[in-house]
Amino acid sequence: MPEYPNAIKSKLPKVGTTIFTVMSQLANEQKAINLSQGFPDFESSAELISLVNDAMKKGLNQYAPMPGIISLREQIAKKTHNLYGIEYHPESEVTITSGATQAIYTAIAATITEGDEVIIFTPAYDCYEPAIELNGGKTVFVQMHAPDYNVNWEQVKKLINQRTKMIIINTPHNPTGTVLEEEDMLALEKIVSDTDIVLISDEVYEHIIFDGKQHQSVAKFPGLAERSFIISSFGKTFHNTGWKMGYCIAPKNLMVEFRKAHQFIVFSANTPVQHGLAEYLKNEKNYLSLNSFYQEKRDLFTDLIKDSKFDILPSSGTYFQLLSYKGITDMADTEYAIELTKKHKIASIPVSVFYHQKVDEKVLRFCVAKKEETLHQAAEILNKV
Repeated sequence: MPEYPNAIKSKLPKVGTTIFTVMSQLANEQKAINLSQGFPDFESSAELISLVNDAMKKGLNQYAPMPGIISLREQIAKKTHNLYGIEYHPESEVTITSGATQAIYTAIAATITEGDEVIIFTPAYDCYEPAIELNGGKTVFVQMHAPDYNVNWEQVKKLINQRTKMIIINTPHNPTGTVLEEEDMLALEKIVSDTDIVLISDEVYEHIIFDGKQHQSVAKFPGLAERSFIISSFGKTFHNTGWKMGYCIAPKNLMVEFRKAHQFIVFSANTPVQHGLAEYLKNEKNYLSLNSFYQEKRDLFTDLIKDSKFDILPSSGTYFQLLSYKGITDMADTEYAIELTKKHKIASIPVSVFYHQKVDEKVLRFCVAKKEETLHQAAEILNKV
């Protein structure tokens, strides 16, 4: 096609194809075991699939209400109350979204204006910064470092100014697998008190947390809950990332603004899937059993590679495990991830890509949401490196 003289100016000039697409494509080309992109290689619940299929057969295939079907919103409100002791009104404070990424973008689009500053913690999931930039905001970065990836709250406090509009937290944390403890949440609550700062709490791995730790949702802390969009993901919880189903819960005043943007970004989410999820959530075992289910996978993987040359960094949640390769090579993590994929036929994600300044601490992220067979095959490869 001809090039037009008035070519558009990119709003995201530094953004290319995501690392997840790059590494998954390389894994496919090399016929490598793909522990890079975060998706399970096992099936979702047959019961849940049947419930969705039943909804389709019943003709529930047209637009859902803009905020989502009420029965699903009621189940989410009930679950949230049972887990965190807080009441959210299903009519006005719960909205169903087309995945967590859409919910995060919508919350940012609804609140961030030109020149607003948003604090995020790196290494950070890669959808935060572009959404902030697209809406005219400025991203302010707080770096965390291996092996513990703790937050320096004193540093955060010093970054707060009159332009600070939002802070985004993520617990359990992707890519590191760390979790925020109660003292972290209390520190954050103190920092934002007496301010107009809004929070996004990315809690998509809320049901995947290990070693007896408790998920510290912002919903448990009144001074945080009153200013927070809480984002969660059915795709992560129920092993069906391709369905792209999530939700947002927030106080009514925030949700009013969220829905103003939501209705024009996506309007409504998949109707039969909503009906299936509404039924499936009635049995709380379907999500409360996930901690032990995924801890078994993490423990299996780490036990199988404990004698390898990789150093195992602590993982307290998510379905990711970080491995340090400092004892193997000085190669950049982006280069070493490619070498492992091409030479050893196992794909991972270099953690430096989650930093804005590409901090390279020789750490790779591996997804353990895989069948036992896959984890055994992966461990066999890593033990030979």
